[in-house]
Amino acid sequence: MKEIEPIAIFRSPLTSKFGIPRQSGLAENLIGHVVFEPRYQREEALRGLDDFDYLWLIWGFSANRRSAADTDGGEKLTVRPPRLGGNERLGVFATRSPFRPNGLGLSSVRIKRITAESIEVMGADLMDGTPIYDVKPYIPYVDSHPDAKAGFTDKKAWRNLSVLIPESLARCFSEDELRALREVLEQDPRPQYQHDAGRVYGMPFAGKDVRFKVVDDVLTVIGIQQ
Repeated sequence: MKEIEPIAIFRSPLTSKFGIPRQSGLAENLIGHVVFEPRYQREEALRGLDDFDYLWLIWGFSANRRSAADTDGGEKLTVRPPRLGGNERLGVFATRSPFRPNGLGLSSVRIKRITAESIEVMGADLMDGTPIYDVKPYIPYVDSHPDAKAGFTDKKAWRNLSVLIPESLARCFSEDELRALREVLEQDPRPQYQHDAGRVYGMPFAGKDVRFKVVDDVLTVIGIQQ
């Protein structure tokens, strides 16, 4: 079988795994770019795509250094979903864990703008530099199932944080960047086993280091480092 190769690289203001939205669409104002490899930067490859609103991106978890194997050399078949607080194990194929046998991800994103070189999209849960292996249009009549069961996500709601960004720090970002940053922070980027109210967290965003604390359900940005 032919080995798959990236057709594009994803560009995002999020340059580390810390802070990446846990699902696509949760930070709907987060803008990224699918930048095609030179051989695919041809108008005919994207002909007709502007008639669609959403895309499926098939991509690779390139930043994962840990293998999807147990210490005894066997396959790692269970994971701890963050939505369950990291306290309960489920089968890897019943979750969207990044630690998968083949390390492939699937995300639905909104199309903002199309050029011959790239597709500007909104709401992606990908970090900067992620390899893209394929792009396919989202087709509602076959891809949307609003009445479908959703397993543990039906039983355990995700609670967003309130985000406070002082005006003096908010001025470090454009209006579009600030909207996206708020959405990312509302999702609580901390590991679910860390809830130390005194701890200062740092997250790279749009070329800056965002420093914040979380007390109860309120996240406060306390500093921006260039």
